[in-house]
Amino acid sequence: MTRMLRTRHSQLDEVSKQIVEQLQIDGRKSYAEIGKVVGLSEAAVRQRVQKLNESGVMQIVAVTDPMRLGFSRQAMVGVKCTGDVNKVAQALADIPQVDYVVLTAGGFDILVEVVCEDDEDLINLLNSNIRLLPGVVSAETFVYLKLHKQFYNWGTR
Repeated sequence: MTRMLRTRHSQLDEVSKQIVEQLQIDGRKSYAEIGKVVGLSEAAVRQRVQKLNESGVMQIVAVTDPMRLGFSRQAMVGVKCTGDVNKVAQALADIPQVDYVVLTAGGFDILVEVVCEDDEDLINLLNSNIRLLPGVVSAETFVYLKLHKQFYNWGTR
């Protein structure tokens, strides 16, 4: 039997890659349907999907349109830090309106995507949460005017 996860970098075997790609096309596709494409039984696909989820390689989630759910303001916030950037990143990740946190090299130490109900919610988030965190030196906000593309089907390598 081929090992599914070959290295600590979560390289996938070809069958697992095909499973991920099938789920990227349609996250509701049945294990039986995926099994027909990849040549495995329904039970084997279910087991691999469970391992992929448990290992953190992938998540199966519903992707929503924030605007249609009442979140009319999205923004990217560039954060400059002092001290331990990992501690700041974790504190940012703990904020409910934050949906994306990434450490960066360049003009900002951290980029944070936020989803807010409106401009007032964004102002409160910036002033009462983000800017007051220990280690935050500055925060520059890039308000989203229009979302042109948001897809998660880039495949595997």
